Parts: sequence; structure tokens; C-alpha cells
Amino acid sequence: MSNEIKQYPEALTIAGTDSGGGAGMEADIKTMQACQVFSTNVVAGITAQNTIGVQDTYPLPEKIINEQFASICDDFDIKATKTGALFDERHVQLVSDNIKKYKLGQIVVDPVMVAKGGSILLEESAIETLINELIPLADLVTPNLPEAEKITNQSIESDEEVKKAARNIQIAGAKNVMIKGGHGTNKIVKDYVLLEDGSDFWLTVNRVDTVRTHGTGDTLSSAIVSALARGETMESAIRFGKNYLDKIIRKPLIIGHGNGPLNHGMWE
Repeated sequence: MSNEIKQYPEALTIAGTDSGGGAGMEADIKTMQACQVFSTNVVAGITAQNTIGVQDTYPLPEKIINEQFASICDDFDIKATKTGALFDERHVQLVSDNIKKYKLGQIVVDPVMVAKGGSILLEESAIETLINELIPLADLVTPNLPEAEKITNQSIESDEEVKKAARNIQIAGAKNVMIKGGHGTNKIVKDYVLLEDGSDFWLTVNRVDTVRTHGTGDTLSSAIVSALARGETMESAIRFGKNYLDKIIRKPLIIGHGNGPLNHGMWE
């Protein structure tokens, strides 16, 4: 047994919990640990949730959220940060204000709106605040296709419409944009990436025929944040995150009776 002391870079996830352990903050922590990054956490809200669906949500009071930010930033050297489910307009604004207040490294905004089972995790009234307050703070925004449609108020049915949506999100203030294609129906999953310098590329993988996809978006954004915290470039971090997700989704866990979780530790 080695006595070597490891020092991991420190990252932050700002999200809701998942009592079922497959998505949300729990997925973030597991992913960062697997990627050799230490995860600190601001809990924005609590969910009663399992692989079947979300039974209830409880956004936390403003005071304890502010105190979590203060505690973390008083002690840790945060290299990169991600946001996940933020529930409502008040919490989107609160998180945006704290991101402006503290040094939190590069910011990845995962604009979580709907859980895998269809439950709402961001109220419709919060989308405008997300666009006006949080997205302009983002080094990277990672919407899936339905989220990109909500943010841009446009239908996305073709590759050109994906590119147009990414440009519009960049115009809204995001430096880099990754539109995830997992909600499509093709045998090939295509993610589109538009970088700050105007260059772009597609990431393609074969679709895995499985229901064990709970927390895929959280996992992807956390893997990207982990790579950023380790000092990788944005493009390298995005490619790493996609590779990590594709590897672990092919090594499933048999857990629960619905959309099961990923096997975050099965990473080589």
C-alpha cells in the first residue's frame, strides 16, 4: 500500500441532490472522483428521486446557499465550476450573483430543465433569467436538443439548425457551446461544438441501446469540468468528457426499475 499523498485539483458543482444517487450532485461527485478531481458542492435544492422519476423537489433557502459559497471560497482553490438543476428564477439569479462575487475558475453551465422521467427541474419563468444572467457568465454551455430549443426559441430538426442554435447561444454571451444530440433518434449520436474562436466540430458515437442513461448530462458536464480543473484546454476537456461518458455508458449497472444510473467508476 502506497503512502504517497495525492493532491487533486479542486472543482465545484452547484446543483440539486438525487436521493437515488444516479444524477444531480451525486453523479457530479462520482464523476469528479473517477476523474481524479476533488468535488466541493453547493446544494441548491433537494429532490426525492429514483430511477423511475422525481417525486418531489425542495429548493433551499437563500441564506444557506450563500453560506455554502462563502465556506467553500474561504478554504478551497476552485479551478472550475459547473451548474446543474437550479429549479426556479430566484435560484438562477442567486447562483449568478455568487458566481460574479467569487473566483470560481472556468464556468460550465448545464441548463438542466427536465429530468429523464419528464419532471420539471427548471420553471418556465426562469429561462429568461438563465439567458440574461447565467449564460453570459459561462465559459461553456451544454444544452441537450430540447434545452437548446427552449433557450433559442427555435425548432431544431437539422444540422444547420443545430449550428444556428449554437451561434445564438454564443451571441447570448456563452464563450463556447456544446449542443448534445442524445435526445435524437438516429443510430449515431452527434454533438455539435462551437468554440470561442469560431471553430467548430462534431463529436459522433454509436448510440447505445440501453435504458441505463440516468444522469448522462450531469456526468458529461462534470467530466468536462474535471478536465478543465486539471488544466486542459476547452476543446481537450470537451473531447475527454465525451470519451468518458461513452466508455462508462457501455459498462452498465443493474440498479433500480427505471432509467438506471451509469457506472461512474468503470473508467480506464
